[in-house]
Amino acid sequence: MAVGFWLLVVACEQPKEHTAPAIHDRDSVSMMTTYGVNTLVSDSGVIKYRIVTERWDVNTIKQPTRWTFERGIFLEQFDEKFHIEGYIFADTAWYYDQKKLWELRGRVRIRNLNGVVFRSEELFWDGINHEFYSYKYSRVVTPERELEGTYFRSDEQMHHYVVTNSTGSFQSSDIDPEEEEKPKDNEKNKNAADTAKQEQPIRRAAVKHKATTRTVQP
Repeated sequence: MAVGFWLLVVACEQPKEHTAPAIHDRDSVSMMTTYGVNTLVSDSGVIKYRIVTERWDVNTIKQPTRWTFERGIFLEQFDEKFHIEGYIFADTAWYYDQKKLWELRGRVRIRNLNGVVFRSEELFWDGINHEFYSYKYSRVVTPERELEGTYFRSDEQMHHYVVTNSTGSFQSSDIDPEEEEKPKDNEKNKNAADTAKQEQPIRRAAVKHKATTRTVQP
């Protein structure tokens, strides 16, 4: 009887499904996805940037909220008079709008009006503190020098920057300082000619005399 009762209970029990909570699309999908973007972006009512990219995703669900540029970005920066101050290029970029922080990855390139060129595989742009910084190998090229290092920090205009663990080269004259003190061959020849000309004796010019006839009386 006990065995029969146990078989009856097992037969009447229904299997339970073990399911996980539902995953909603809005948990991970971007709120906006735009292709072929070429647009102007303003800051505090003033147009400051031009963004050119193949794809722009805006996600307000992920924390922190962000803009994603997975197919690269070209960013131009303007002054108050709408003059181009420089450009930024990267293979991939994220902009965390609440932090005003750009994270650039891949082939990162920057160039400004002063002719300063920055190259690296990583760059962070802090819009609150108005500075750039990178913890990877970076190269800075200016009209006067070239610097390389594994840590970089600079203001937004790249007027003042720090590069640590660095190596660099500076422009210098190709002429040896000792060679500069030696007179050139042309100058030697010229000086020797001038000296010879000054030391050459001056000859008196020949004076012609009229032939005269003298009569001698006996």
